Amino acid sequence: MERRGRPRAFDRAAALRSAMELFWRHGYEGVSIKMLEDRLGIAATSLYAAFGSKEALFDEAVEMYDPDGATPTDRALRQPRIRDAVEALLRDNAEAYVDPTTPAGCMLVTAAVNLASGHDHVGEKLAARRRRDSEKIRDRIEQAVRDGELPRCLDPARGSSYLVTVLHGLSIQARDGCTREEAGGIVTVALRGWDALVEDAAALARQ
Repeated sequence: MERRGRPRAFDRAAALRSAMELFWRHGYEGVSIKMLEDRLGIAATSLYAAFGSKEALFDEAVEMYDPDGATPTDRALRQPRIRDAVEALLRDNAEAYVDPTTPAGCMLVTAAVNLASGHDHVGEKLAARRRRDSEKIRDRIEQAVRDGELPRCLDPARGSSYLVTVLHGLSIQARDGCTREEAGGIVTVALRGWDALVEDAAALARQ
């Protein structure tokens, strides 16, 4: 009797990446267990055995997408000069949002769309991550103010809100088919807005 070969081992990391792309593209609510079964190539029982639940799988997928300290935002904010950090923040994230090899936009923004009332806590977890990024940006601006690189009258919370709003808008534009060139143009205009914000604060400090 011919012996069967050993079954191919389940690649958990590859399955998690596939699930991440599904959630990124369709949002939490838009991904069904059947879609996960088909994309990951495993039965629901195996999916639950490997990840626990759809929500637990989603949480892991979000962590894979948004690892603390290793995102385009984190890398940008490590730039030594604040103007370079702000430009890298906008340009590098914009590049990621329109990258043709991945789903468009920011998963932390797009995965929260159209959540049912019973999944409000899923949306809150995503909102907490977005707030974390906003706080990182605010902290970097505060550092630049303390170092004298930015005017003392510049409000770090206002500056952070401006940059985060631009990023979220870029994410939606990317989902709507924004090209790389169009995204770059948006960033160029947004940087003029940042420079005007700095100039206004400097003028106020001179009064």
